[in-house]
Amino acid sequence: MIQINEPAREYAALASSIEAAVLASLRSGRWLFGEATEGFARDFARYLDVTHVLPVANGTDALELALRAVGVGAGDEVVTAANAGGYTSIACRVIGATPVYADILMPTMTLDPNDVVARLSDQVKAVVVTHLYGNLGEVDGLRVLLDAAGRADIAIVEDCAQAHGARMGERLAGSLGDIATFSFYPSKNLGALGDGGAVATARDDLAHRIRLLRQYGWEPRYHNVAAYGRNSRIDEVQAAVLRIKLQHLDAMNCARRAILQAYRDALPEGYRLCVAEGEATVGHLAVLLCPNRETAQVHLNRMGVQTDIHYPTLDPDQPAWRDLPMRSGPLSTSRLAVDRILTLPCFPHLTQAEIARVCEALHSLPSASQTDAAAH
Repeated sequence: MIQINEPAREYAALASSIEAAVLASLRSGRWLFGEATEGFARDFARYLDVTHVLPVANGTDALELALRAVGVGAGDEVVTAANAGGYTSIACRVIGATPVYADILMPTMTLDPNDVVARLSDQVKAVVVTHLYGNLGEVDGLRVLLDAAGRADIAIVEDCAQAHGARMGERLAGSLGDIATFSFYPSKNLGALGDGGAVATARDDLAHRIRLLRQYGWEPRYHNVAAYGRNSRIDEVQAAVLRIKLQHLDAMNCARRAILQAYRDALPEGYRLCVAEGEATVGHLAVLLCPNRETAQVHLNRMGVQTDIHYPTLDPDQPAWRDLPMRSGPLSTSRLAVDRILTLPCFPHLTQAEIARVCEALHSLPSASQTDAAAH
């Protein structure tokens, strides 16, 4: 069975460099806030072309801290997409803020700026643009629309957990909004060997706020000057791993895009990949829009291709959240897509033989017309 993701292959390809970096970190005797963490923060900030990268414990912490840094508190509203796995919703719930769900655009599955503006209220403090599946969301267009609506005060937070290295011209995901968040979970395009995350920004004021919030709100040590501070930090081993992997990120993203193109070329009538064009995608996930998902999933699994669904339930439909405060529009596109999406294998170390097998399975999928005929 060809797997959805295989982080172990990436480790094997970089093992000697990773092990040397990890051993150096262990021998340093400094396992938190040492040279590996500081070096990775510098390297990643230079890569993104932002002033500040602040490593934290994980991507969900990064979202919570970023929202707090831009002034979101209890009772405020945050506009976000409903189809992105619930991570922004979780951050909102921890803060006591109310998520407001706007619809998405096909085929990228990212936030629709026009529907964001339609959901605005006086309580909205921030919009989270999730670069879903590795596809850049529309940040610049959203900023124009917010400003035109007289809401220049609303912060744009980029969720880049699936979009390390995605770019629009010379500008990368993480440098487009007011503040950005990253996850370094092992399956990410830039993944650690455990958990990790980061907040990135070009604004000194927001960076200062994150520094306080990630370390108990202290300034100086043991003197709390910021409410809602916490302990959120990455360890030296994970930072050392990330510093090595960052050197290979662009090449691995290029390999992912080549896989997406092979899949696109193999698709029969009625199927479409949820992908942006050119370097605006980094192929974190290869997500297929199917005329009939169950039929496609059974076919692919029989052909030895593992599949998954990212993500099967919209946030407002989650059982634990249905009775909690929220707002949304009709979410027509989100609801259409959630029943049709299917994830295919896509990671940089798929072999050419494996890619060919997936393409063969895709090419032999029943077309939309065949699926309709079978249904009748």
